[in-house]
Amino acid sequence: MLIRLASPRGFCAGVERAIEIVERALERFGAPIYVRHEVVHNRTVVEGLRAKGVVFVDEVGEVPDGSVVIFSAHGVSRAVKAEANARNVQVFDATCPLVAKVHNEVERSERHGREIVLIGHSGHPEVEGTLGHYDPTDGGAIYLVEDETQAAHLEVRNPEELSVVTQTTLSMDDTAAILAKLEDRFPAISRPRSDDICYATQNRQDAVRELAAESEVVVVVGSRNSSNSNRLRELAERLGARAYLIDDEDDLDRAWLEGVNAVGVTSGASAPEACVEAVVSRLEAWGGALAPDQPNRPELVEFSMPKGLR
Repeated sequence: MLIRLASPRGFCAGVERAIEIVERALERFGAPIYVRHEVVHNRTVVEGLRAKGVVFVDEVGEVPDGSVVIFSAHGVSRAVKAEANARNVQVFDATCPLVAKVHNEVERSERHGREIVLIGHSGHPEVEGTLGHYDPTDGGAIYLVEDETQAAHLEVRNPEELSVVTQTTLSMDDTAAILAKLEDRFPAISRPRSDDICYATQNRQDAVRELAAESEVVVVVGSRNSSNSNRLRELAERLGARAYLIDDEDDLDRAWLEGVNAVGVTSGASAPEACVEAVVSRLEAWGGALAPDQPNRPELVEFSMPKGLR
């Protein structure tokens, strides 16, 4: 059985930045450091940081006065920022700059009196944060659309002044279909100046397309609550492979591989490479042989640290 590794895979620049912000805060200020929600959606990362003294909370109100609090990579609403700024806490914002770009698009559209359609998954922290960057008090509205059916039945107040933004970790194929439906219904709708789906999500989905074409089974290393990891599994399945989302090597089931000639392995943008290596080691112990990596797609994006942690 060949083991095929996707390239690129694993950490993106936004995730690396968020984790480094927490690590630097621990070094500079000492434990405990408070993080609102999981800094990234990965069980291994979260448990590792918790062991170092990071306390994950649901709301800023749970953070004691005088403490350091960090916003997760998924971003927060303007109301959460205002609440934190009104408290006696030191705030560092680990919001991915590509998510912040979407926030800026929302605020720009609001200032120009435009309504907004947000394509994304209800309840996801990134979506909640983005929704919270639009103020409907002036009579405008922001509408959340999750699929083509909702797009087909969406009613807006002012179709001539309408913009669209997207969650950064969506399926490119699904998003393109939803956008096409929206443009069919609302010809005047304005797209963002550049694609909201981040470069890392796109690159990892492109790599999985190749992986699924060469593998009967695709294993995606990533946590269940990771949006981009779930999209990789769904894409592999859509392309005809049997696909499984696992946190680590202990989630592997040998029965998945009976009679399989090639298994593909990739990881979501918040999954550590050490988890991938452990999965590969387990597959090798079961008789697999590592094939050459896919052609390398270098990712040269880097994001700076916030003031106070540089």
